[in-house]
Amino acid sequence: MLIPRAPSPDWEEPAVKKFINDPADVVAEALAGLAAAHPELRVDAAEQYIARADAPRSGKVALVSGGGSGHEPLHGGFVGPGMLDAACPGEIFTSPVPDQILAATKAVDGGAGVVHIVKNYTGDVMNFQLAAEMAADENVAVETVLVDDDVAVEDSTWTAGRRGTGATLLVEKIAGARAEEGGKLAEVAAIGREVNTNSASFAYALTAVTTPAAGRPGFDLPDDEIEAGVGIHGEPGRRREKLRPANDLVAAALDAILEAKPLTASDEVIVLVNGLGGTPLIELYLVYGTLAKLLEARGITIARRLVGNYVTSLDMAGLSITLTKATDEFLRLWDAPVSTPGLRWGA
Repeated sequence: MLIPRAPSPDWEEPAVKKFINDPADVVAEALAGLAAAHPELRVDAAEQYIARADAPRSGKVALVSGGGSGHEPLHGGFVGPGMLDAACPGEIFTSPVPDQILAATKAVDGGAGVVHIVKNYTGDVMNFQLAAEMAADENVAVETVLVDDDVAVEDSTWTAGRRGTGATLLVEKIAGARAEEGGKLAEVAAIGREVNTNSASFAYALTAVTTPAAGRPGFDLPDDEIEAGVGIHGEPGRRREKLRPANDLVAAALDAILEAKPLTASDEVIVLVNGLGGTPLIELYLVYGTLAKLLEARGITIARRLVGNYVTSLDMAGLSITLTKATDEFLRLWDAPVSTPGLRWGA
């Protein structure tokens, strides 16, 4: 017979149903857990950044990215050989601060310069720019790659211009592989920018996101409605619409992507079908299967694919689709070994 365990005398009913203690401590406690789970990483709790344990590596161009927490495994889960040298997690959905970014930049600079990979959100852009200027004052060369792949909206409540979403993973992987094999600062930055230029993404939300501090959904979304073109912080998309079969939604997302970044028969693409945190894999694979058929009908070849939760929005039920027009160089670097908590293949 199971006897219910009484809560401790000072226990209080949580404001939100999540595996947390104090909402104010979520990021710090998660970083401590990451450090415990992955000794190959170095977590600086004071400066709040995650770095490769072997950084800095003399003569290697370093990659640093970051943004608000809540999008895991982006960015801290992509620190390691073949991808990032460091990541700066801000508070939930809040940009890291310039001093934090500067500390990470200096910690991984091996003398060959540092590439900042920055999603196009106003706070991220401003704070990474300030950190780059401070790094230059300390004789650290920095190049910036801006990711703005979301074709759903041109401007949003968070950005001037398109938002940075799923393509961030592809930029970090491909540029990271180029840096790992000894690419120069300008070369690593150039291929990162080329990946972004060749990429387009579109997302749907079935439910709103609930942040630990708020304790309730960030917006109201009736059971029979979805947000088409939602942002990774729950920002409004193109429109609210009625829930439709997955085949229809995938076709509409593909149309929006190809309108912004046209592809032709015989083109090859890298495809990311990405869950936003609360969508089961069975649904993501269903969506991938539909997308594969639609691309095949257009004569477009899927050269590489990735399905899973990589650029999330806490507990949001939803998904994003990213297409990147592939080149031989992209595919070579995509296939290069990578060893991070969130992405791992090869040697």
